[in-house]
Amino acid sequence: MSTATTTEAAELAPVSTESLAELLIATERPPRPGPWSTSLAFGWRAVLKIKHVPEQLFDVTAFPIMMVVMYTYLFGGALAGSPSAYIQQLLPGIMVMSVVMITMYTGVAVNTDIEKGVFDRFRTLPIWRPAPMVGYLLGDALRYAIASLVMLSVGLIMGFRPDGGATGVLAGIALLIVFSFAFSWIWTMFGLLLRSEKSVMGVSMMVLFPLTFLSNIFVDPVTMPGWLQAFVNNSPITHLASAVRGLMAGDWPATEIAWSLGWAGLLLAVFGPITMRLYARK
Repeated sequence: MSTATTTEAAELAPVSTESLAELLIATERPPRPGPWSTSLAFGWRAVLKIKHVPEQLFDVTAFPIMMVVMYTYLFGGALAGSPSAYIQQLLPGIMVMSVVMITMYTGVAVNTDIEKGVFDRFRTLPIWRPAPMVGYLLGDALRYAIASLVMLSVGLIMGFRPDGGATGVLAGIALLIVFSFAFSWIWTMFGLLLRSEKSVMGVSMMVLFPLTFLSNIFVDPVTMPGWLQAFVNNSPITHLASAVRGLMAGDWPATEIAWSLGWAGLLLAVFGPITMRLYARK
C-alpha cells in the first residue's frame, strides 16, 4: 500500500471516545463575554429587527411628522398669533411628547419575545443576566434619536430656529434620550408582567396620554386652574419639556435639567430592579 493511501486511511479512521474526550477537554474555551459587549449584541439584534421589519419605523417617522404639522397649524394662530411663532415653543415639547410615547414599544417587544419563547433560550446562555433588557433599550435609543432628528428637520423646514445652535439642540436631544431610556424600564416591567402585547399597549396609553397632555408642552400652565397647575408644574414631562426647550433656546435651565436627570435616576432605580426580578422569575 502506498504512503498516500495509508495517510488517507488514517484520516478516515474513526476516533475513539477517549481521544475525542481528551480533545474537547484540551481545547481552551473562549472567554465569557462582558456585560457591555453582550448588551451591545442584543442592541444590534433590536436594530436588525427594524431592518427586517421596516414598518417599525413608522412610529418614529410618519407619526412625528404628522404631530408637528397638525398641532402647529391647528393651534398656532389661536395660541401664539401665527404658526411660525408657535412652533418655536411647540417643537421641543412635541419632540418630548412623541419620543416619550414611543417608549411603550419596548414593553411590546419584550412581551412578544416572551410569547415566542425567545427568552427561554436567553436564560440558558452564559451571559450577564440584564443584557437582553439593556439591549432592547439600547436598540430603542436609536429609534428615539431618529424620531428626534425627523421632527427637528420638519421643524426647521416649517420655520423653527433654535437660538442654542447645534450644541443646544444636541444637548436637548441627549437629555431626552437619557430620560426616555430610564422611562422605558416601566414598559419592560409591564411587558414581563402582562399576558399580551395588547394589554401592554392599553396600559401604556392609559398612562402616557394624561401624563404627556397634562404638561406645558402645548400651553403655559398659568392659564390652567390652580389644582391642575399643581400637578402640571411637578410633572416629570413638564420638567423635561422645559429643559429641552431651554437648551434649544440657548439657555442653561439648571433646575429643570436637574429635575429631569433626577426623575430618570429615580425611574431607573425603582423599575430596573423590579424588571430584573420579574425576568428572573418568568
